[in-house]
Amino acid sequence: MPATAGGARMVCVEDKVNLTEALASFDEVFEPRVVGTMNDLKLMVAKTKGEFIWHSHPDTDDLFYVVKGELTIQMRDRDVVLGPGDLFVVPRGIEHCPRSDEGAEILLVETQGTLNTGDAPAGELTAPERPLGA
Repeated sequence: MPATAGGARMVCVEDKVNLTEALASFDEVFEPRVVGTMNDLKLMVAKTKGEFIWHSHPDTDDLFYVVKGELTIQMRDRDVVLGPGDLFVVPRGIEHCPRSDEGAEILLVETQGTLNTGDAPAGELTAPERPLGA
């Protein structure tokens, strides 16, 4: 059964998705847009600038792929700096805090229904699952 986000139907990617064009279609930071689904995963594009919040996802891994800019995945034991074309998977349960001082445009892959703020208390950075164009 297809997932829904805010009443809009999210489906598998039925046509190509140009990540640069998808990212150019909105300006808000830390408000991911779902561009498609694959099995039980959601494929999202997002813009980042500044520091997000420390959180973890106890039940799912978190994949970050940088399209443009630089993104640092801060973890308690190390930082991983990503540039265009780099990807990194934060394993489930690992506390992390994405940061981009100058701004970055990214592709995120995580399980449908996963809050972007993970296990952190809901707050102003908690974003609903929202399809691109909604």
